[in-house]
Amino acid sequence: MFRFNTIKDYHAALLAGETSCIQAVDFFLDQINQQHHLNSFLEIFSKEAKLRAVELDQSRALGKPLGKLHGVVVGIKDVLCYDAHKVSAASKILENYTAVYSATAVQKLLDEGAIIIGRQNCDEFAMGSSNENSAYGPVKNALDTARVPGGSSGGSAVAIQANLCMISLGSDTGGSVRQPADFCGVVGLKPSYGRISRYGLIAYASSFDQIGIFSQNVQDAALVLEVIAGADVFDTTVSVKDVPEYAKLLETNTAIRASNSAPKKVAYFKETLSHPGLDPEIKKQTEDYLASLVDKGYIVEAIDFSLLAYLVPTYYVLTTAEASSNLSRFDGIKFGHRTTNNIEDLTDLYKKSRTEGFGPEVQRRILLGTFVLSAGYFDAYFTKAQQVRQKLVDLTKDLFSKYEILVSPTVPSPAFKLGENNHSATEMFLADIYTVYANLVGIPAISIPLFKNRNGMPFGLQIMSAGFNEVQMLQFANEMMNSKS
Repeated sequence: MFRFNTIKDYHAALLAGETSCIQAVDFFLDQINQQHHLNSFLEIFSKEAKLRAVELDQSRALGKPLGKLHGVVVGIKDVLCYDAHKVSAASKILENYTAVYSATAVQKLLDEGAIIIGRQNCDEFAMGSSNENSAYGPVKNALDTARVPGGSSGGSAVAIQANLCMISLGSDTGGSVRQPADFCGVVGLKPSYGRISRYGLIAYASSFDQIGIFSQNVQDAALVLEVIAGADVFDTTVSVKDVPEYAKLLETNTAIRASNSAPKKVAYFKETLSHPGLDPEIKKQTEDYLASLVDKGYIVEAIDFSLLAYLVPTYYVLTTAEASSNLSRFDGIKFGHRTTNNIEDLTDLYKKSRTEGFGPEVQRRILLGTFVLSAGYFDAYFTKAQQVRQKLVDLTKDLFSKYEILVSPTVPSPAFKLGENNHSATEMFLADIYTVYANLVGIPAISIPLFKNRNGMPFGLQIMSAGFNEVQMLQFANEMMNSKS
């Protein structure tokens, strides 16, 4: 059976002749076929993946150097464009749309030798916290198929959880990588806003969206981030800062930590652990874990955070406003679904095409966003939310002048049952209470699987650091994962 612990181990096995890229592809294709019921993938690129695997094996046999992701089998969320392949954002409105270019992140994967095996199911237009909003059916959690995998990148998380590929790319607007990573017991990384180009990512909320990474371990996430991060002429919001060698810095961190006697300063918001919506078992295990960090020599301090209750309202006011603008382009004229019903005029065409093409959750958010942008309510909602966002940015800057790491639960509860929260949009929105903060202020965050609930479902710890300080965050996350094992 094909097995690997890290991409580094996989490459060592390839060079030793113990396995091949075609063996890897065949293994994952078989896994996907066996677990088709999870509905993780919307489309599999079987023939193409096999051809690329053969090419890579031949290239290696000729002694050519390996790319950083040589032969790594990757799945991509169905919001990332891949030239000449379908991309639908899991929506009927883009059901038959074919991308005419590749997202920068996708192209960087290919340039380093990755094999893209398919596109992965998600909540429609990345709007959801359970992956029940897809026009193509819900994704199921591989550990308990009666439960959700989280959203919106549920298909991408399950693909790693169920060993259907080595790496998945998702997108994270308010927790859409970290929350499903938590529910599925895998690593989910959202880098700083602007660390990865958003070119080729179908927009939900442009000032929040960021491409993220799912993996089995922190080392692989660090390596993929190293590959896909960096400046891009096609994205004016992407950072031009140099990209550190994240993977190498993880390898050297153990020696550095051993020679550095200064303890790492870790903070957490008091209110995150005293919130009435937090599952008691998550609360207890997280508190116990923080106490264990103190025993290991870390400085762990609780700090006041009076704005916790404002995070979700602020997030949904701003993101729905941006969604209302971004999704206005899907009108049935240039591309995507166009109604076949009788129409009276152009306005009628717009109405019927969008009503038929968009699902109920997307319609809800477009309507809410249009409302908060309307002339009578703009200042009361949108402007006020922007003011709260600025307060959060200022608070964050002050926080990371005193502490190196901020931690919290990733989610308030473990994975819930399919359909359990569909009766209440508010209940679903509150699932994002701990994750939206990082998107509001643009800092990096990662969820790592450390714990297990008494019902057998995993849950994780969310780790954050100052903007563009992914190195410190990844190093701390790797220390925590290594100490667990």
